[in-house]
Amino acid sequence: MRLIVTRPEPDGARTATKLRALGHDVELVPLLRIEPVRDVDLGGGPFAAVLITSANALSGVASHERIAELRSLPVFVVGRRTAETARAAGFPNVTSADGNQRDLVRLVRERVAADGPKPLLYLAGEDRSGDLGADLAALGLPVRTVVVYRAAAASEFPDAIRNALALGRFDGVLHFSRRTAESFLRCASAGEALRPALSVTHYCLSSQVAEPLVAAGAAAVRIAPRPEEAALIELVNAVVVTSTNGGINERADER
Repeated sequence: MRLIVTRPEPDGARTATKLRALGHDVELVPLLRIEPVRDVDLGGGPFAAVLITSANALSGVASHERIAELRSLPVFVVGRRTAETARAAGFPNVTSADGNQRDLVRLVRERVAADGPKPLLYLAGEDRSGDLGADLAALGLPVRTVVVYRAAAASEFPDAIRNALALGRFDGVLHFSRRTAESFLRCASAGEALRPALSVTHYCLSSQVAEPLVAAGAAAVRIAPRPEEAALIELVNAVVVTSTNGGINERADER
């Protein structure tokens, strides 16, 4: 299939490489640019643990003067890929919720004593869906939220991508976050390519990611059974396209 990957770098390139290895024709179109926030004030500490909901947070603190302190703490992350990245970045004690933010809240509630003297440190992005700090505070777990990266959204597609979309030359688009889905819609509108952009199949990491596309009237939206890269790629490959007497047969769970 001819696919667009909207994921920011460097993760987007990794996803594109995996899809190409499976025989897909992939255009990498990062619709967000990740920018670390340098020299942030983490607060006084000491902290009970570190919370991370995106691997982008790790690049935000990689050169921080207190990185050794952070690496000495237990780290709770939302998914396996972030856990792998954290371990590769020198964090030895990492536990993954293997799910979404709700799963992370449940994990932290089970592992960290409520009403303890030490707060949790949440290394966050500037734009967030949900309020992890408030959810944990409601359980008696104080959280200090520190913004360590921001994502700047693209305002338009490259000319070649806009023209190819307008001509119907893509079969699908992969979306890994709600913000990239929203940015995709804005770029399509700005390039007067919204109608053809909505006619392709949109593969989304979660129902929350899919919401803007559904609201905009996307013709086909498919949602990964688990909010992780491997599940989304599996979903793409579950769509078996074969030409039979000039027709196209598709098999996939559509939501």
